[in-house]
Amino acid sequence: MSAASTSGPAPALVLRPATRADLPAVLALLADEDKVVDPAQIAVTDAHERAFAAIEADPRNEMLVLVEGGGQDTGETVVGCLQATYIPGLGKGGAERSLIEAVRVRADRRGAGLGRTLMREAAARARARGCRLLQLTSDKRREDAHRFYTAAGFTNSHEGFKLAL
Repeated sequence: MSAASTSGPAPALVLRPATRADLPAVLALLADEDKVVDPAQIAVTDAHERAFAAIEADPRNEMLVLVEGGGQDTGETVVGCLQATYIPGLGKGGAERSLIEAVRVRADRRGAGLGRTLMREAAARARARGCRLLQLTSDKRREDAHRFYTAAGFTNSHEGFKLAL
């Protein structure tokens, strides 16, 4: 996979499982979707550590990062992320479904196709697992995100509900 660029060869884009070293960059993406947050300014708490460890240990969960650049030790930059949870179910012939959460593309990189790449690769991973459905929820206030998901082929088919516990 590669991104389009007008100034020479495009840096390689790779979607891969996040590592502990990616945690500050992921938290920076989740901290503010409207501006770029420096991962060095992010405080990784014990709660974040526990949550990441639980995701990493669970074969039905993966935190994925879209990275650009060289290898992890040679200047790779996290430009997007999402969490995929694979849910077994009796519907759809007993097939799994993939629930996508925490989708973010770095604010200064939007509009260049990275979100499409992120979702296309997440769908490919889900298909490879045998999932028959990719689903997500999005805050009702995120109208730009809704337009993006519709353009990416998602249909607004359900009304979502939450109960704070």
